[in-house]
Amino acid sequence: MTSVDQLRGAQLATFGRRKVAPRVCIADSKKHLRTFLADALEDLGFITGECAKAEEFAAALDQHQPDLVVLGSSLNGIQAGRMIEILAQRGFAGHVLAICPRESITATAIQQMGREHGLLMLPPLSTPFSAGTLHHGVAALLPAEPAPSPAVDVAEALKAGWLELWYQYKLDARTLTPCGAEALVRMRHPTWGVVPPKQFIPADNDQHFRTLSEFVINRTIADWHYLLERQGAIDLSINLPISFLANRDAVHDLCSWMPSHPAFRGLIVEVDAAEVIANLDLLVDVAKRLRLRNIAIAIDRLGVDWPALMELTTFPFVELKVDRELINGCADDRLKQTVCRRIVELAEGYGARSVATGIESRADLVTVHEIGFDVVQGYLFGKPTGLKKFARTAAAQPLRLHD
Repeated sequence: MTSVDQLRGAQLATFGRRKVAPRVCIADSKKHLRTFLADALEDLGFITGECAKAEEFAAALDQHQPDLVVLGSSLNGIQAGRMIEILAQRGFAGHVLAICPRESITATAIQQMGREHGLLMLPPLSTPFSAGTLHHGVAALLPAEPAPSPAVDVAEALKAGWLELWYQYKLDARTLTPCGAEALVRMRHPTWGVVPPKQFIPADNDQHFRTLSEFVINRTIADWHYLLERQGAIDLSINLPISFLANRDAVHDLCSWMPSHPAFRGLIVEVDAAEVIANLDLLVDVAKRLRLRNIAIAIDRLGVDWPALMELTTFPFVELKVDRELINGCADDRLKQTVCRRIVELAEGYGARSVATGIESRADLVTVHEIGFDVVQGYLFGKPTGLKKFARTAAAQPLRLHD
């Protein structure tokens, strides 16, 4: 079976019935190459595992149970050949992708050896290659259907340790240098792979919501220490519901968990604008008290409801984050630009920062810069990533635009 169309038909039938994320074992002798491949394949929806040499390969197969094996470019022909023999001995039914220098003798030999042993060999990937080329090479192996919602109960995820935080940069709108990062909760399910929050976040009145909020707070603080050691202090933001901030015991715990480290400049708690506006007196009071404990509240997803904030006599909020629906496409929409200008003016009047979220194009970036936003955030500067990848990205400044 050699054509991509044949592979697509056979593989989607399998994964379509299973409705699970495919697994991949990355075999490469160089750690940085394994890391690059793992990051790229995880972004595509694979659950990844790694192996450095042939002596570890059998154990890696037992541990990861892969649907795809990637033989990396730093493996020599002997190592790759031994791994192919191990796959054949085990009757491996998945696919194999070899990465080799273009038109090399080794690449031809690996492909031929794999076919002779009855393995399903994907067309080889020649070096150098990009994440897009890799995507094209393995696209036929991705699931035909998305994971159902919800994929798993959040209580089970908390107990099993499947939750983690991903981070996305916030940048100064004038210099495009990082000025903080937002923590976003994700689930790494052993079957479904990375699951977005909309598929597992409980309802606001769910008994597990406070436990989830406490997880986010404590993991953020732990991650702050991790990042401090690797790149220096960074200002972090988290999202919390009004139900948590309305609970005095929960707020007391939040304050007690703040780091005493001299480099800690404070934590920003983002609260949905609709909840803030519906509970203005409560949020103003909580924000005043939290400021004394090095915690600030930002109003998130602010949209056409912004006039509700105009008559406040005191404004203890540190940021106004404009809803991505107003930012996306604002370069070509005068109405969106008008609303954004009013919110920026409101923020300036109160001495708060204005944040444009959801920026995905250079045109929108130019527009929000002209409007006068203080901070920008969005996929144009990179998608949210796991802690370790975020730390590596931070060490490789400056950031690059991704459109």
